Amino acid sequence: MTSGHGPRRARIAFSDSAAKQLENITTETDIHALDRALVVISVDPDVGEPLPGDTAGPQLRQYTDDVEAVRILYFVTALRTVVVVAYIEV
Repeated sequence: MTSGHGPRRARIAFSDSAAKQLENITTETDIHALDRALVVISVDPDVGEPLPGDTAGPQLRQYTDDVEAVRILYFVTALRTVVVVAYIEV
C-alpha cells in the first residue's frame, strides 16, 4: 500500500537579507509567483543551475522562472533537507 504522499520536500529557510527582501514583497501576484518558485525548489533542490564560485562552502545555485519573473539564489544543506534562500528577485 502506498502512503499517498508526494516526494519529501526540503524545508525553506531565509538568510537575513532574503528575509528583508521578503518583507518588501506585498502584491498578491508577487507573493503567488514567489510561492510557486519556492515549492519547485523545495521539491527538487537541484533544479537551479550552479553558479561559479568558491568550492569551500556550499554550492550557490540560481533558479529562474521566466514565466513568473522570479529569480532565487540559494544553497542546499549537506543532508539536502534545508534550502537556504540567499536572494530573491520578483
